[in-house]
Amino acid sequence: MEHSIRNHLKVIVFQLHNEEYALPVEYIGAIERIHPITRIPRAEEFVKGVINLRGVIIPIIDLRLRFGMPETELSEENRIIIVNKNGLEVGLIVDTASDVIDLEMDKMEPKPEVVGSVAANYIDGVIKVEDRLLILLDLEKILLSEQHVQAMKEEGQRPYEI
Repeated sequence: MEHSIRNHLKVIVFQLHNEEYALPVEYIGAIERIHPITRIPRAEEFVKGVINLRGVIIPIIDLRLRFGMPETELSEENRIIIVNKNGLEVGLIVDTASDVIDLEMDKMEPKPEVVGSVAANYIDGVIKVEDRLLILLDLEKILLSEQHVQAMKEEGQRPYEI
């Protein structure tokens, strides 16, 4: 985990299905309202399509579907968080984006060993902030498709190095 050597980490906090998640702001390019999404034939279910954001075509992932949560109708409250990891720019649909906060990394707990959801595969750790429990996500694992991971394993590569 590259940010574990620092004592503080600035994150964007967002909600999915009544839970609070966080991603490091260093990977966040923008937070946008929902744009018209163009579907892509034969894409994985969680890939909703692409948007044209100021002349740049960006693939869009619905994090609810990525984590195996029920799909909901998009509304005015939904946001697209544009993330950039090693040149890969992707939009993540979330229920709402609430705030930016500093986390004390020495208070981070490792992800629970037994978690009854698909989302557990994408968790980097959990941090308690006052009366809130924030789930810090591993962006690299979210961005890789299962087919990409399998292809990399077959080629003898470690799948979570983007």
